[in-house]
This record gives sequence, structure tokens and C-alpha cells, in this order.
Amino acid sequence: MTHPMRRRVHWLVPCAVVGVLAMALPARSQAAEEPREWLEKMDRALATRNYDGTFFHLSDGRVETMRIVHRVRAGRVTERLLSLDGSGREFVRNNDELTCYLPDQHTVLVEPRQDRGPFLGSLPQFGADVNEFYRIEALPNSHVLGRATRVIVVTPKDQFRFGYRLWLDENTAMPLKTQLCDSRGQVIEQILFARLDMPEVIPDSDLTPAVHTDGMRWVRQGPSHDSASAALSAYRASELPPGFHLTVSGAQTLGGATEPATHLVYSDGLATVSVFVEAPRDAKSSADIKPNTDAKPSPPAEPPLQGLARVGSGFAFSTVVQGHQVTAVGEVPAQTVEFIAHSVKSYSGSDLPSH
Repeated sequence: MTHPMRRRVHWLVPCAVVGVLAMALPARSQAAEEPREWLEKMDRALATRNYDGTFFHLSDGRVETMRIVHRVRAGRVTERLLSLDGSGREFVRNNDELTCYLPDQHTVLVEPRQDRGPFLGSLPQFGADVNEFYRIEALPNSHVLGRATRVIVVTPKDQFRFGYRLWLDENTAMPLKTQLCDSRGQVIEQILFARLDMPEVIPDSDLTPAVHTDGMRWVRQGPSHDSASAALSAYRASELPPGFHLTVSGAQTLGGATEPATHLVYSDGLATVSVFVEAPRDAKSSADIKPNTDAKPSPPAEPPLQGLARVGSGFAFSTVVQGHQVTAVGEVPAQTVEFIAHSVKSYSGSDLPSH
């Protein structure tokens, strides 16, 4: 990935890189009832229990050690995810707001977290047609951390999505080990707990970031509502991979941008792709620019991003549509983000597709 694309994609991917830990919560059906029930138990445990654990995150040939603290008290969820390997990065969620402490970038990023799912599993409900695209089955029981586990496998039926293997604690249904797999079953990413405790009480001190923020730049990302975002809201994907549909449509200001971007989310119930459509960087007209002979010349604007980039265990694909930068990013195969990005186009209000 080139440096400009790496920098740009940083603002396009929700800063909770924790999203890479997402698993699936399928709906009930008569087939494979037991593994689906265990996934529902996992969902309840992740959302409602207190837990404090240390795990290894293996991806792209790298291993990162992390700690996760999750507390539910009086209906309020607080979480803290921190890297133990020297970067000093921490992610703290208080209900629907996420604060990302990035000392290696001298930045604190604050953004809304709409899904409210736990860091260890944004567990979306599957739609009625999910069986058309995934098989959900139980494998023989196993052991992790000396604990008996149920093993569940979620296998994609085509090349547009990834699959999962999950090792769930027999007593608590907590995921002690998870694997993200491609369509051939090859492991792309793995989460393995070295320690997992479930205390009755978690003190505030365990949820307080240790990062010193003096001199760091604070950036707040959030929904935007103005004429520019209204113009961009006419952009949609004209064609989608089988099973994907629009779940979120809004506007968001990214990083240091002066204009909001359209933010679209397409999902099949498990796999999720975010699409960002940014305003042209030369949107300001020459009539709005007043000459200033004392001002230093501005650095040339970076050219639009083009092409494919690896982002964690997923991919991002950028292209230009009618002068707008379009980037699709998700924990899906490369052809999925390319397919969706290439299909984005503008519509008039009456023709705007709902999918």
C-alpha cells in the first residue's frame, strides 16, 4: 500500500480496528439448530457479561498482544481495548461514543459507534436468506485454555465473503478462539485468548486509558448535515454481490476534511462493506479564493487514490466517479470491494435505489 493510500484509508476505516474481531449471529432455522443456539449464547455473553482478558491477534504474518475489558453496569456498557506491544494504542467506548488514542500518530480520534456491539463481536442478525450464502455447522468438541469448547464453523458458499471458525467455552459461551477464513478454508486472521476472567465487579481504573494526551491532535468524526452532504447523498451502488443490501446511509466528516463524505454500509448480515464518497478536493471555486501575495504557496493536492490496498484482514478499493473519490472497504475478499466501488454512481432523487 502506498503511503498516501495508507494515510487516507486510516480515516475511512472506523477507528475501532476492533471490528476485525466481528463474528456472526445467525437467525434460527430447523437445520443446524444447535450451532445456531450456541452462537446466540455467545452473543448474549459478549453483550451482557463482565470480562477481562488478554489475547493474541494474528494477521498478515504479525502477532499483536491485546487486552480487552468489558463492563456492563446499570445498563451502560464501557469497554477498553489496548495494545500491549508498544504502540500504546487504546480504544475506549462509552455506550455510543468511541475514543481512539493513537500515540504513534499523535492523534485522538472520537467518533460515534452506532452498532453498540461489543469489541469482541459486532453480532448482526442474519436475514431470512442467509442460508443461501453460508453454511453453519458444528465440528467435534475441543479444548482451549484447558476448557471444554463447542466448535462452530460458518462457511461461505461463494467467493464474495469470508467464513469463520469459533471455539466457544462450554460453560460461558465466550469465544476463546476465533478464525477468519477465506473461501478455501485458509486462515486469514486468528484471535486466541491467553487469559479470560469474568469478574463480578470491574473497577473504573481498569477502564481508564493510560495514554498521555498532552500535545496530541484531537479529531472528532461524526454525522454531517449540510448542502454538500445532501448533494452527495444521491450516490448509491447500482449493482451488488448476491445477498448484500444497504443498511446505513448518512454523511460523515473524515479526519481533517473540510467537506463531509457520504457513508454507505452494505451487508449480507455477516459481511459488511463501508463505502465513502468524498467531495472533489478542488470543490472551492476560484471566485471564493482571495489573492494573498504574502501567503506561502500551498502544497500540491494529493492525486486521487486508485486501486486496491490490503487493510488488516480485509481490503480497500478506491476509484474516481464523476470527480468524486469513492472508496469501498471491508473484511471481505478483494473482488467484493472492487465490485461495489465500481458500481457506485449518482442518481436523481426519484431514481435513488433503496437496496
